[in-house]
Amino acid sequence: MHQTIAAGKNATDEQSELRLVVCGRVQAVGFRPFVYRLAHEFALSGWVRNRTGGVEIVVRGHPDALAHFERALVHRAPPLAAPEIESRLDATTSDSAADGAFQVLGSAADQESTICVPPDYFMCADCERELTTPGDRRFEYPFINCTQCGPRYTLIRNLPYDRASTTMADFQWCDACAAEYANPLDRRFHAEPLACPDCGPALEFTTSDGAVVEGEPLSLAVDTLRNGKIVAIKGIGGYHLMCDAGNEQAVARLRDRKYRPHKPLAVMFPASGSDGLDAVRRCAWLPDEAAAAIRAPARPIVLVSRRPGARLAAAIAPGLREIGVYLPYSPLHHLLLRSFGAPLVATSGNLSGEPVQTDNVEAHQRLARIADAFLHHDRPIERPADDPVCRSIAGRIRPIRLGRGNAPLEITLGRKLSTPVLAVGGHLKNTLALAWDDRVVVSPHIGDMDSPRSQRVFAQVAADLQRLYQVNARELVCDAHSGYATTRWAAKQGLPVSTVWHHHAHASALAGEHPVVTNWLIFTWDGVGLGDDGTLWGGEALYGCPGAWQRVASLEPFRLPGGDHAAREPWRSAAALCWQAGIDWTPDRANMTLARQAWQRGVNCHDSSAAGRLFDAAACLVLGIEQASFEAAGPMQLEAIADGEGPLVELPTAADGDVLRADWSPLLPMLMDQRRSQAERAAGFHQSLARSIASIADEIRQSRPVEQVGLTGGVFQNHRLGTAAMTELTARGFSTVMPSILPCNDAGLSFGQVVEWLAND
Repeated sequence: MHQTIAAGKNATDEQSELRLVVCGRVQAVGFRPFVYRLAHEFALSGWVRNRTGGVEIVVRGHPDALAHFERALVHRAPPLAAPEIESRLDATTSDSAADGAFQVLGSAADQESTICVPPDYFMCADCERELTTPGDRRFEYPFINCTQCGPRYTLIRNLPYDRASTTMADFQWCDACAAEYANPLDRRFHAEPLACPDCGPALEFTTSDGAVVEGEPLSLAVDTLRNGKIVAIKGIGGYHLMCDAGNEQAVARLRDRKYRPHKPLAVMFPASGSDGLDAVRRCAWLPDEAAAAIRAPARPIVLVSRRPGARLAAAIAPGLREIGVYLPYSPLHHLLLRSFGAPLVATSGNLSGEPVQTDNVEAHQRLARIADAFLHHDRPIERPADDPVCRSIAGRIRPIRLGRGNAPLEITLGRKLSTPVLAVGGHLKNTLALAWDDRVVVSPHIGDMDSPRSQRVFAQVAADLQRLYQVNARELVCDAHSGYATTRWAAKQGLPVSTVWHHHAHASALAGEHPVVTNWLIFTWDGVGLGDDGTLWGGEALYGCPGAWQRVASLEPFRLPGGDHAAREPWRSAAALCWQAGIDWTPDRANMTLARQAWQRGVNCHDSSAAGRLFDAAACLVLGIEQASFEAAGPMQLEAIADGEGPLVELPTAADGDVLRADWSPLLPMLMDQRRSQAERAAGFHQSLARSIASIADEIRQSRPVEQVGLTGGVFQNHRLGTAAMTELTARGFSTVMPSILPCNDAGLSFGQVVEWLAND
């Protein structure tokens, strides 16, 4: 219980004034209404207003009341708020200064500000209650929201966060909404996306050729889904392509039209049961940490093990044990899933690798070949935000993709930068990072930089981050690979450009999560990245700290035929390993004689030490996967089939100058041993590599102090490898960490580039 302290005249007529500037997450989270109610609770006069990046408060009253108010301001803040008092000023006032009611003033723009841009929030319990209550004026209104929920990042155009600075600016309030917005005691007081059926956004249902269909749009969409059709549905951060998750034909049709034959599809489940997860539990095993992650505020897609006999189409995740599941997070999704009454495939509404579609007209142009119908709405989306993804690895839920609900992601650095910088990340799974002072803001997932649309959205997000945070980058940081689209973009901007080696950025991203460590040993294992010797790295161990990394160990390099084709054609990696080891293995493919001759002569071949390509080779040799429709398809299936302990193979090491090389060739006979089951060979492969990591770490610490061992790079998204490696290292007394704030894949490169740049600043 919180005691109300009366202000005004008392034993002493002393009145004081307190001026506070509060930063952190205090806009778009109901903070001003909270301040208003708090001031009335303690009988204080004064005012509160938004500034460009925070909230300014002036309160007047008895000193004791002011002290209680200041403490409550932080400790009783709304659930979505994260206030930090940036400055405070005390002053004694006259009696008359305490007169007058506490007010909420209009916003003020300022040049010096600490801006926090909020992510999009899932529907709160109060709005859900109204949404499902017959007779409520927002009953079944798909755009219900309040100060504690609804879109933010995807509709903010400028700050301060006011209605006129959002994509809701053209929607004029009805009298009832205007009254709620103006009432400081209403939970929709200054809820900028506030709307109702009389004045807010509306749905529209159309055919694939754009013809508007008469009728109730949501009901039409549900009927279309029940008939086994595909509907493109506009959400908070973009479109989803949705179909009945239990209908094999519908899922097959979606895969065929999207040219996505094997990549897993996410499934959205209707909320049911006391915690909303009963429908999910009927189809998947939910450990406690996974259940908590599914219900987390970001409402991410969480990878969990599928139950045998689950009533889901087998084609949702072919060859895999896990499925990606999530709950409805917007009111539209809640209504859709509740009406449909069963799980729906809800995959990104895009062409493969591109950012999710956001514009109604462009969505029709790009998705009409895939979708049978469209459920549009007329609330503009300022910028895309795909759904976040996470997975349990080594006993902890870790991010795989940043997106709607958890990005922009803000991270505090250990020291300040001398100048603002924009780090542009890599070529795949791209994110951007804007850094200034001691702050870094990492963007949501943008996508792969192969298409013109991806590059357009990349440029938009680069401009948006600087405009929203009112920070102009004076230097750019990019990957050292000159062929990356992001590197080429940086070179054209007319700003100083610094380059960072790919795996140095991976290591620095992890080190940036633990800035007190100085003597790291970090295994950076991924598909490919340019190394400082001109070869393609990917199976490295780096020693040191940001700005001073040394490569101390690596997988034995091999000559990889076919260049960029290798990631989608695992036979190339398998052939390269076998040929280099002197094993006569030739897949039954056309022109193999020419391919081998080219390999022998080094034509269109690159030297590589990439662990990702080693996994591709193992998937080919164990499972016969010679062609993959998406990167890492083979390794994912190899992980899924691994079972038990499997045969353990020691990988010998030998010094190659200053680098300790691990020889992978002893793995090949085991991988090709047809007397063993696929499950045994796959398990043995993972366990052998985990043991090799621990053995390398053991050798390194004989000559160097090792405070912390790190595991990062896209290969460590593999639960089995990551967990086994952590177990092996811990058993040998190493303190070991993996990324937990950012993905270990290339999505973390932009942050790592900032950390590496700062170390050299």
